[in-house]
Amino acid sequence: MLAVQEVFAARGDLRVALSRPCVYGTFGRPVGGMAPIEDNCVGCLRCTIEYPGVVQITRNDERHTAGPAGVSVDEIETILYEARTGRVPVRGAGFRGPFGGTGWDGIWLDMSEIVRPTRDGIHGREYISTVVDIGERPSFLRLDAAGLPVPPLPRGGQLQVPFILGPAPSSGATTTQRRSTAMVQSALVETARRIDSLAIVPFEAVVAHEFAVSHVLPLVSPGKIDGLDRLASPPVMIELEAWDAEQYQDIVHRLPETVVSVRVPLGSDVSALLGEGVRVFHLVARPITASDRASLPDLIRRTHQQLVEAGLRDEVTLIGSGGIEIAEHVPKALACGLDAVVLDDPLWVALQARFAQDRAGADVHVTFPRFGSDWAVGRLLNLAAAWRDQLLEILGAMGLREVRRLRGELGRCLFQSDLEREAFGGIDGFPG
Repeated sequence: MLAVQEVFAARGDLRVALSRPCVYGTFGRPVGGMAPIEDNCVGCLRCTIEYPGVVQITRNDERHTAGPAGVSVDEIETILYEARTGRVPVRGAGFRGPFGGTGWDGIWLDMSEIVRPTRDGIHGREYISTVVDIGERPSFLRLDAAGLPVPPLPRGGQLQVPFILGPAPSSGATTTQRRSTAMVQSALVETARRIDSLAIVPFEAVVAHEFAVSHVLPLVSPGKIDGLDRLASPPVMIELEAWDAEQYQDIVHRLPETVVSVRVPLGSDVSALLGEGVRVFHLVARPITASDRASLPDLIRRTHQQLVEAGLRDEVTLIGSGGIEIAEHVPKALACGLDAVVLDDPLWVALQARFAQDRAGADVHVTFPRFGSDWAVGRLLNLAAAWRDQLLEILGAMGLREVRRLRGELGRCLFQSDLEREAFGGIDGFPG
């Protein structure tokens, strides 16, 4: 019917009547809108304005549920852009999202010109270090009668960037799924080697695939430590998936130069483990609900403050995972008290993974497309480079020469809830 109307409106001129309402060629096929060329669409919406009775644009629900739970579409597109280009995402129209909220969105970093000298590390005009220390750092070095140092001794190493990669999600039990998991693990290990960081890999996979342990952080399940002697060399750090006093002491005895980290739920009391000699904690926020995301900064600050009050903060390394979705979350997490973060969901998004979710919104299954090793490593390197550049931007704007000075620097954080309480606390009706 529309075609007939167009013929009459164009007075029989078929060239005009058969023209398509899209300068980008979206409807360039002979059948027009019945088979549009979707890749050509730029979202200008001209077609919906000129032909509202024919062309309509509706929400794609599959697109809005394609990523991890709690990660917005804009954040997914940002991660994909960073993984594709390795560049800092800059939009000419500026930031069009909310300037506040809960969780990480409720923290603003102080970038006052008063404290900012003429530093610009991202462009190389002045060096800003992103190196962080991991390991055990006793406050005092004790010597015996012969003048030799006695335990506890410093143990640890350095990462060139304040983030650790992994571990890869388990894709399933079939041969194809196991192969997919192994490919992701290999990509993580190679990326960690290239950026001089660590990749978390299950201990069984480290032994089975003979990964070089120089940039691998083996993850040990309770009671599964067989094959420790098969490692070519002691790893820089090894991690216990859950606390096991006997297993911890066994690893410390057999690998005296290796840092032993213990996973604990974020927000838990670490006093008991401090008494057992543990000095490296991996604070895990899994699974993450909406309320958990809102409380992540507070839980990190609570553990950090607990160590400060105990006089042990400088001896302990805190690593956090879960809820770190975009680049700005890294400096905010460090300012709340972490020494380093573990990246997971952003890495899978960068590799174009698909997330299956249950009705509660929790991630239940992650599947990866077929990919080559070079492609995967390239995208992960691009993501790491983009996130490091953004970290340099923030450090330069805050006047900090090294990222280690950002740890626990709460004086440089502005918390929206505190500011609102100070400004509106005395006004009737204020919920705080």
